[in-house]
Amino acid sequence: MESKGKILMKRYELGRLLGKGTFGKVHYARNLESNHSVAIKMMDKDKVLKVGLSEQIRREITTMRLVAHKNIVELHEVMATRNKIYFVMEYVKGGELFDKIEKSGKLTEAIAHKYFQQLISAVDYCHSRGVYHRDLKPENLLLDENENLKVSDFGLSALSESKRQDGLLHTTCGTPAYVAPEVISKTGYDGAKSDIWSCGVVLFVLVAGYLPFKGPNLMEMYRKIQNGDFRCPSWFSHKLKKLLYKILDPNPNTRISVQKIKVSTWFRKGPGETHTVKEKNPSENDTTNAAPALAMRRKKNVHEDVKPLAVTNLNAFEIISFSTGFDLSGLFIKKECKKETRFTSDKPATAIISKLEDVAKALNLRIRKKDNGVIKIQGRKEGRNGVLQFDTEIFEITESYHLIEMKQTGGDSLEYQKLLEEDIRPALKAIVWARHGDDRQQKE
Repeated sequence: MESKGKILMKRYELGRLLGKGTFGKVHYARNLESNHSVAIKMMDKDKVLKVGLSEQIRREITTMRLVAHKNIVELHEVMATRNKIYFVMEYVKGGELFDKIEKSGKLTEAIAHKYFQQLISAVDYCHSRGVYHRDLKPENLLLDENENLKVSDFGLSALSESKRQDGLLHTTCGTPAYVAPEVISKTGYDGAKSDIWSCGVVLFVLVAGYLPFKGPNLMEMYRKIQNGDFRCPSWFSHKLKKLLYKILDPNPNTRISVQKIKVSTWFRKGPGETHTVKEKNPSENDTTNAAPALAMRRKKNVHEDVKPLAVTNLNAFEIISFSTGFDLSGLFIKKECKKETRFTSDKPATAIISKLEDVAKALNLRIRKKDNGVIKIQGRKEGRNGVLQFDTEIFEITESYHLIEMKQTGGDSLEYQKLLEEDIRPALKAIVWARHGDDRQQKE
């Protein structure tokens, strides 16, 4: 275990923990020779190999060495030991742009204009080097001590050579709320044009404080994305609205290019004046797209090769939505009403099912398997709001790595939470590799 004050590779003194994720953590560190501050991302080799992310790590290293720009987090060096991989990166002390939005609700057009100019500058540079980020969102945009934007996290990036013979990329990845419609359609897409779409969603979020596309479920959100079905709030300037409608054009062939964005009036001149009058909060707005900024946090990304164990017919983005980072329920359901829990396991599916059956038997719960692979677990007596019931479904990510989702489908929520916390979770401890959604995770 890495500890504060430890000397790493005789070169870096480790400091405080900056963030923690499924595959490792990020520490502040000091270069002993230059005394400069750095951020060191540490990843466990075994965990990376277990979930098949070694190629993703190699791609991230290659990509970050290709791009050297004032608005992109710099990768200083990569080191490795028998058990660990270390990314030594530029330390960006201002944190995520997302946190700034979360704190203030939304930004003025003048401030958003500055960040958007820097974002476009970085993205244009990446594209000129044949690099496509594919996961642009406020959580992957950091701020330095001078409030300048830095693009980070190239884990899902692609290079020009990744294109197929049709000249397009075909891997479905990214964060659903920020992803371009052509990526969802899975017919192939231009990496530069899909990045431009994501930049447009980011710009909308900065000034609105909420996402442009949402719905009561994931498929409704996709429908709106594919139709370009969104509305700008009343406080957006006319010039900003005009630019956004050109960026969030669902047709990639007619979507505005980076070059044309850079010569647009709003991009060159900004809003013209800083709005000092307090606008209505999104929740007070009468548009159907309004949603609190707090609901926008998206963390983990997985690829389209995630497949369910059973006959459940899900596309890539529906699978992706199961991880905490993509759970859209926060847009519509208060946290205290949450009826789902998820965890990952490195045990075989048969071992997971066997353990579930043992736990149900020990807790005097009925258990039965449905035809579609869902395991239905029920109480044996009436509770305050009927018989307690919850469904469990197991999804295969790799051969030895599974995602398990438990969802309450009947009975009292408080009774379910009590059973989950006091009995089920402790009983399943032996098969749980990592839990999702219990703690707010931070990034570098």
